[in-house]
Amino acid sequence: MTIDQFQLEAKDINVWFGERQVLKDVSLQFPSNKVTALIGPSGCGKSTFIRTLNRMHELIPSAGLAGSVLLDGQDIYEEAVDPSTVRLRVGMVFQKPNPFPTMSIKENVISGLKLSGRKNEISDDLVENSLKRASMWNESKDRLDEPALSLSGGQQQRLCIARSLAMNPEVLLMDEPCSALDPGSTRRIEETILELKESMTIVIVTHNMQQAQRVADKTAFFLAEDNQPGYVVEFGETQQVFGMPVDPRTNDYVNGHFG
Repeated sequence: MTIDQFQLEAKDINVWFGERQVLKDVSLQFPSNKVTALIGPSGCGKSTFIRTLNRMHELIPSAGLAGSVLLDGQDIYEEAVDPSTVRLRVGMVFQKPNPFPTMSIKENVISGLKLSGRKNEISDDLVENSLKRASMWNESKDRLDEPALSLSGGQQQRLCIARSLAMNPEVLLMDEPCSALDPGSTRRIEETILELKESMTIVIVTHNMQQAQRVADKTAFFLAEDNQPGYVVEFGETQQVFGMPVDPRTNDYVNGHFG
């Protein structure tokens, strides 16, 4: 794919929880094989938005949505589209590491394949490849049968990334994947993100401005003002958003004047 192609697009996304609107008219194009960062103060709808990109938003009671999310040109919210299929193609890594506690390291890697009825795809090579892509193989190859919870927090998060990668997703969503981790673990995951973008599109929510500058090709700045729904103030090349922002509110945020 060329950099001018967009495998994933959000068009006029509006989101509600009950009668409260939390996002308004969000339209973003995510370049293929690039990393897009979503930044902005807490409560502006970044995590809500990223969950609309693989239909996880609709799992929340009272959630409502208008607009469309296109994956390879097809709206994932069309009635005929199976949401479980969408989530196989668009993987998700959450803020807090969430390995299955009763499963071993290896069982965690292949758990998604088992749950989705793709047991025939399971192999030792797949386990090894998934862990290698998540930068976890060297640390886990001699302890695959040990409990996942025997790993450190940073290792657990990379195991969760490996679990997503075993499904061979086209897009990987990451909701503040490093917020609970130490600097060393954060660095490893950032290195992993940069390697993974060669084979997939990545969208990451982060409150770490330095992290966005280190890993993201594009950055979208979200804001919610005076109890109004969140919206995108500015979207562009990361270097431009941080170095020469168009909107003064972007400049104030990325330079730590609020948020």
